[in-house]
Amino acid sequence: MRIARRVVLGLLPGLALAQGAHPLAPGGRMRVGVGIAPVSSAFWASRDAGGEPRGVTVTLARALAADAGATLDLVALNSSSEVVDGIAESRLDVSFVPMDAERARRVGVGPNYYLSVSTLAVMPGVAITRVQDADTPELTIVGVRGTTTLRSAERAFPRARFMAAVGVPEALGWMREGRAQAVALGMESLVTLLPQVPGLRILDGHFHALGTAIIVPPGRPEALAAASAWMERAKADGTVRRALDAAGIDGAVAPAGSRFEG
Repeated sequence: MRIARRVVLGLLPGLALAQGAHPLAPGGRMRVGVGIAPVSSAFWASRDAGGEPRGVTVTLARALAADAGATLDLVALNSSSEVVDGIAESRLDVSFVPMDAERARRVGVGPNYYLSVSTLAVMPGVAITRVQDADTPELTIVGVRGTTTLRSAERAFPRARFMAAVGVPEALGWMREGRAQAVALGMESLVTLLPQVPGLRILDGHFHALGTAIIVPPGRPEALAAASAWMERAKADGTVRRALDAAGIDGAVAPAGSRFEG
């Protein structure tokens, strides 16, 4: 796993917690992984002009650590698959990712906080206008390696050709070089990309709908219970809505009790 950057944020200076005082913050520190990209979504965070991570998951991580009275150790990663690996291997204490059956087998899955759709955006010169017309060997689709979106696109378009990029920047580079004609991402991320790639066009329709959920390492029922309870409170008290609004995301907060059911 490649760690892009580690940012340690002391939310409550001088507050020392006993070892294991909170199930999500062993020793008083909470290790939270977030995906970093040039785009923003309910999952992806980005960096501000000073290089600091900003986005929905960063805001939620800060709120969760503050609620636990813990120091936040924010770990910036390149993809959702790296986030899942960190949780599955207990190198992280809690994170937020789009959920699918493969991931649900590896981590403890809490409630969804956002429901979104994934679709394709195509480069100038691609004639198709609807996502259902993308299943053709004449189209090369790039996605981020190890992500739910890429796996879903491969199932939805078995005749298309695929490329797996390490992260969104590499995917964009391949598109600009002409190696791929389409990119598979969540709708919010694609909307953010439009100004960055002249002529990029989002197709009508979508090929996958999924929830983005809070996750914890496997085999930690107390951590899962704490994460689940906090997320339901955060949806009810407006914490999630404010995080989405601050990132410019208009989509709805997932309803109470919404969970992955694979």
